[in-house]
Amino acid sequence: MRNRTVNRAYAKKVSKHYRDLADALMAAQIALTHGGVKSYTIGDRSLTKFDLKGLQDELEEALRLADEWDAIANGRPQRALVGIITTDI
Repeated sequence: MRNRTVNRAYAKKVSKHYRDLADALMAAQIALTHGGVKSYTIGDRSLTKFDLKGLQDELEEALRLADEWDAIANGRPQRALVGIITTDI
């Protein structure tokens, strides 16, 4: 996605997609931890309590991507990776 111009309408659409995904992942997480269910289905994917760590990782990534696309939709530039190189002078 870097070095590519994206219009704001598209960025908003992608951001909404990731927010909706995050909502579905949170619902699964809540159902598995507090809902007393043994499995939870998202689309054609079935999740159990054994999947909670991966589910948390996916949720964090979906929220990170939603925030990134929100920034683009609101006209803020993407965060650039900055590295610090130390040199002996």
